[in-house]
Formats: sequence, structure tokens, C-alpha cells
Amino acid sequence: MHFGFSSYSFYQQLRAGNMTLLDVIDWVSASDATHLEIATVSLSPEISNDTSALDRSPDLVRAIKQRAADNGVVLSNLVVPADLVGENRSADFERLKRHIDVAAELGICLFRHDVAKWGFTVASIAEHEALLLRAADACRELAQYAAQYGITTSVENHGLWMNGSERVRRLIHLVDAPNFKTTLDVGNFMSVDENPVVAVAANAPFASIIHLKDFYVRSQFPGDGWHHTPGGSYLLGSIVGFGDLDMRGIMRGIVDSGFDGFISIEFEGIEECLTAAPIGLANAKRLMAEAVAAK
Repeated sequence: MHFGFSSYSFYQQLRAGNMTLLDVIDWVSASDATHLEIATVSLSPEISNDTSALDRSPDLVRAIKQRAADNGVVLSNLVVPADLVGENRSADFERLKRHIDVAAELGICLFRHDVAKWGFTVASIAEHEALLLRAADACRELAQYAAQYGITTSVENHGLWMNGSERVRRLIHLVDAPNFKTTLDVGNFMSVDENPVVAVAANAPFASIIHLKDFYVRSQFPGDGWHHTPGGSYLLGSIVGFGDLDMRGIMRGIVDSGFDGFISIEFEGIEECLTAAPIGLANAKRLMAEAVAAK
């Protein structure tokens, strides 16, 4: 296993202007992590609206590549939001292709993209099936484009529509490309009220990279800032190992699947991120070691 961070974990510092992405690379190099995943949304002032322009910033791309090489930090994954079933799907498709080019320039071998906006839902199973085929066609074409660079593309279990372990596996089956997998986020299944221990065990064999996160979970409204799931739970990001997810059960599912790739800590809690990140990394390594020893 190769433990590292998503740049999203440092969003507090990036948004406040206290750190740049180059500073994040320096910080990761000085930590016990070995890799960094670049999430373009972490370069935007709003989490919910990606206004980054990495695909139009060649000087920044060169600077990132040089800083990572100088610090011995592997750039593991490029994470780009998109909507491949909405009205602007053609523009988003072309934007994703440009970012695949960026990933190749950075020497990144993994590329994660969305297929729909976070809050998108469908009204009927018929609409779901029709859109699933449209999404599969777009994902297949992107995977074929990425193949020229030796890049594996993936869709994350993210948002309300393309979430849930079976939906993700069905999409992978329909795309049917050797370089199309899933970015497996162990916590996001909670957003659609699916048991993450069961879901991780089911989808880990199809993972190209794993996002490790934790949540506090409540059954009644605790106050502002908590995410409300369709099933009535309330979620708040936490330091990995501090929350209510069965992290030991999740780790067992990862180990049992034989996965041996990149694992990114994706912290999205309210604790100070430069404090939360090393604690979460240490907890993740300890819990994974326990799961390996118990196998």
C-alpha cells in the first residue's frame, strides 16, 4: 500500500491563501506520505464550483511537475469534476480530455472524473437506465483517449446518482475497458445510506485508487454544517479513525480484495487540516497494519 493525501485535504489552507499547491507538495514531502493526488477543485475558491484552469496553465503544470520531482513526491491521480449527462456534457467532455493531457504531462497514471453533478438524481428507473448508457459511452471514449498515455481512468462513488456499489460496478461492466475502474471512496457510500463495510468489500476488486475518509454520523440534526442523507442520517467529516465508520471492517475489505495500490487520505472535516492530516495518516497506517496482521 502507498499512503498519501488528496490536495483536497488542504483546502482550508489553499482557500485562505496560506498555502499554494507547491507548498502542499513540500508539506507532503516532509510528512510520512509518499504520494499526492491533485483535485482540481482544491484550486478553486468554492468547493462546489470548480473554476480551476489547470488545463490552461502550462507554467503551473511545469512548476508542479518540477516541485514533485525535486521533493520525491509521486503524483498519483488527477481528480476532475464533470457532468457527462447534462446539457453541457460536450464541453465537459472536451475539458476532461484536456485534463488527461495534463495528467500525461505530469506523469500521472490515474485519472478520476465524474459523470454527473453531485446533487443530480433521476425520477425513474427508465431514466436511470437511459442515462447510464449515455454515461458508459462517454466513459469508454475517455478511457480510450487516455489509453494512448497508459492512463487508467475511473469514476468515483460520488454524489447522489453515480453512487452505491452496484451502480458503480454496473457502469464498469458497461464500459468494459481494461483501463476503466473506480476511485473507491470508503466514506461516500454513506451519502446514499449504504453500509460502507459491505460496499468497500464489493468494489475494492475494481479500484484503481482508494480515498480514505471518516465521518461522524448522527440520526438527528446536530446543527449547521452537517450533510443530510436521503435516508435521514447526518454526516460530518472527521479525522480518519476519529469518526463513526467501522474503519477496521473497511480495512479488512481492502486487504481481502488484494488491493495494493495508492490510498489517499481525503480529509474534509472542520478540524485544522495541518493537524488532522498527520493524525489521520498515522491512524490509517496503524489500522491497515492491524488488518494485514489479522489476515
